[in-house]
Amino acid sequence: MFYGAVAWDPWLIVAQIVCLQCLYYLSLGVFLSILVGPRASKMSLVYFFDFATVTASTAVGWCVMASIFLSSVAGAGFLVYLVERAKKCLDFSATLFIIHLLICFFYGGWPSSVTWWVVNITSLAVMALLGEYLCMRRELREIPIGRYRSNV
Repeated sequence: MFYGAVAWDPWLIVAQIVCLQCLYYLSLGVFLSILVGPRASKMSLVYFFDFATVTASTAVGWCVMASIFLSSVAGAGFLVYLVERAKKCLDFSATLFIIHLLICFFYGGWPSSVTWWVVNITSLAVMALLGEYLCMRRELREIPIGRYRSNV
């Protein structure tokens, strides 16, 4: 879809990164609303960007971790439709989580929680590996050449 005439298009790459980032945060918001919403008194950006909410000591923290994992699985599905190439999944996944790290840094400081790092690195691995697997399955599908006629 994206790789027809031009081999390297920086505007396309930037657009793909922006779309992937937006879709990731949209899915994270949906999962946070479903899992954290009933348990929290008020939803805010703290659950998106503050490393202190990613903790294994509270039920809300476990729900935040589950939301991040589910968003990375959804992100793998987004990679199939936005990137379409297995060998680019790691690049786009790493870019997404590096941008997320920068946003978290500017929002609440450097993440000092080991849990935050484990959850995000694991989510990066899940998104990249599952995205590569799904893209490879899509790339290796047979290309239909035409309809075969049956002369029975």
